[in-house]
Amino acid sequence: VQLQASGGGLVQPGGSLRVSCAASGFTLDSYGIGWFRQAPGKTRMGVSCIDRDGSILYTDSVKGRFTISRDNAKNTVYLQMNSLKPEDTAVYYCAAGLLGGLHEGEYDYWGQGTQVTVSS
Repeated sequence: VQLQASGGGLVQPGGSLRVSCAASGFTLDSYGIGWFRQAPGKTRMGVSCIDRDGSILYTDSVKGRFTISRDNAKNTVYLQMNSLKPEDTAVYYCAAGLLGGLHEGEYDYWGQGTQVTVSS
């Protein structure tokens, strides 16, 4: 089971970015997939998740700005991030677990992080 996160970069405040989580060794729709982020000096926190049944959750700070989606044909989960703010700056990780949710303890497999920097 492997997860590959990609798509991070530098973007100006108010801009958009889409990060991707590609899976190999398993089919994504058989797991809940979560996006987490860790800002410098802070603990990792859940941002969004999509469960096996398609249920979606967002943490309050990204509601209305971020959208999670799953492309089963590409075995990839995306996190579209709009209206980005400097406080969104973090390393973003994707993870897979049978239960899903926004708590990292529910996840068994983790991808490497991708850096998202929001700055002018």
